[in-house]
Amino acid sequence: MQIKQPFWNHNGGTVCFGKDGYLYICLGDGGAANDPMSNGQNLKTLLGSILRIDVDKADGDQKYSVPKDNPFVGQKDARPEIYAYGLRNVWRLNFDSKTGTGWIADVGQNLWEEVNILEKGGNYGWNIRESKHDFDKGIRDANGEDKFVEPVWEYDHETGKSITGGAVYRGKKFPELDGVYLFADYVTGHVWGLDYDVEAKKLNKHMEIEGEHIDLKKFKAAPIITFGEDEMGEVYFSSVNGRIYTLGK
Repeated sequence: MQIKQPFWNHNGGTVCFGKDGYLYICLGDGGAANDPMSNGQNLKTLLGSILRIDVDKADGDQKYSVPKDNPFVGQKDARPEIYAYGLRNVWRLNFDSKTGTGWIADVGQNLWEEVNILEKGGNYGWNIRESKHDFDKGIRDANGEDKFVEPVWEYDHETGKSITGGAVYRGKKFPELDGVYLFADYVTGHVWGLDYDVEAKKLNKHMEIEGEHIDLKKFKAAPIITFGEDEMGEVYFSSVNGRIYTLGK
């Protein structure tokens, strides 16, 4: 698969397998400011979307195939690889190793950073919205009242300025964090957790991860750029200093 990128930035955030065995590919909107080509709301392009493909089965000359239950299969003027769209630049996508729930962190532009739950066929609003808020009222008026997936958490640029999506903790070292989605802000170095009930669509608690879990001072100097986890559910993260860390001091 080759995807042309019209600008130098927003070239994507994550390539990972879901618990269904399919490969998910997160692609930015193509770059520049304001999504000038409106790729986020355009189902004809792969940009600004999360793709879902089957890498175990070829389809003719194509080295992969499209799962038959992808939401836009058979729809005119839509790429069948697309699983969700309306995204600016996902950084990162993570699947809960226990439940399979997909967690999306989408980087904002002017004011809002957001965390979302992955939904089949979901439209996350960019560039009509930035998180829950109108971004371009002219585009909204032209499109009418579109139905968007609501974020489960957002924060403004007084708090941080570039979200780094993390992972759901399923380890044994810190049982009080079981099921908590961990994420960070690249600019400020903050690390947070969300205790969110996916079935009830209810946020139980938002917390700063600090104290015995992490020494925040070092990451305000060299902020976190990505997260990962091992087969035991312990969470790891790395910063721009080139080192890999885990929770605990």
